[in-house]
Amino acid sequence: QLQASGGGLVQAGGSLRLSCAASGRAFSAYAMGWFRQAPGKEREFVASISRAGDSIDYTDSVKGRFTISRDNAKNTVYLQMNSLKPEDTAVYYCAWARTSVVRTQPRDYRYWGQGTQVTVSS
Repeated sequence: QLQASGGGLVQAGGSLRLSCAASGRAFSAYAMGWFRQAPGKEREFVASISRAGDSIDYTDSVKGRFTISRDNAKNTVYLQMNSLKPEDTAVYYCAWARTSVVRTQPRDYRYWGQGTQVTVSS
């Protein structure tokens, strides 16, 4: 089970930190990811982190602004979002990968959180 939190309303240029708490002792064996879905659009990849945190991937539009991290002792993955833009507005989902390495496609993820709304006003 994945429980995402930390979303909210923020002005452009602001910051938010999303958290995703996972249940299960296997958390540290699998990669984790964040995706987002804006109204009328398909779900898109945002960031992924390997099981040990030594490999990370981002979609180009968030590079230099977002940082994914994980704490395996707390079974939690984070997404620090800085310099937010109105186009970052979406429901953000955390996901548990099927493997230990970073993945960018939704089909490569087995479990999904419920989503948390991020709204960036201009």
